[in-house]
Amino acid sequence: MIIEKGKVVSVLYELRLADGSDELIEKVNENRPLQYLQGHGNLLPKFEANLEGLTVGDTFDFVLKSDEAYGPVSKEAIVDVPISVFEVDGKIDEELLTIGNVIPMMDNQGNRFNGKVLEVTLDNVKMDFNHPLAGVDLHFTGRVLDIREATPEELMHGHIHQASSGCGCDGGCSCTTEVTESEDTDACGCGCGCN
Repeated sequence: MIIEKGKVVSVLYELRLADGSDELIEKVNENRPLQYLQGHGNLLPKFEANLEGLTVGDTFDFVLKSDEAYGPVSKEAIVDVPISVFEVDGKIDEELLTIGNVIPMMDNQGNRFNGKVLEVTLDNVKMDFNHPLAGVDLHFTGRVLDIREATPEELMHGHIHQASSGCGCDGGCSCTTEVTESEDTDACGCGCGCN
């Protein structure tokens, strides 16, 4: 069986900076492999493209330029947020607003973002909402552990269903309703479960 759209793929890999430093960013081993549904937009498109056609036991070694990964650093993603946003019962948690701290935020439409605190003034908090790996070239090496057919439900929902989630929190999939093809694939409640 080969990796192609609609297959559930399990891989182990190491992610390093491709800037000459070879700094290790992430390591996924056999105890907790990355599992995903190929071709359904769950991972970086160029990552999936580099695995297309591989079989179990094949190794991979490739670099994604920043524009193929998380894009360039955007100045528009660095914004001043009114300090009042961080008030709870009229008080500011000063430990929360520590320089370098990453704070989960939500916009008016319910979209979630992580923002890194860059500066705190009396009126504003300067936050960076760029992805932590924006502007960085990434070097992936690894091996394909397993490939299987996706279930009809996985194909309909656009992601895999398993007993525990890949993030380590054991949130698992909590699909309890039928989701039709016209519905949002996130409607079934599958995913990390950490939020």
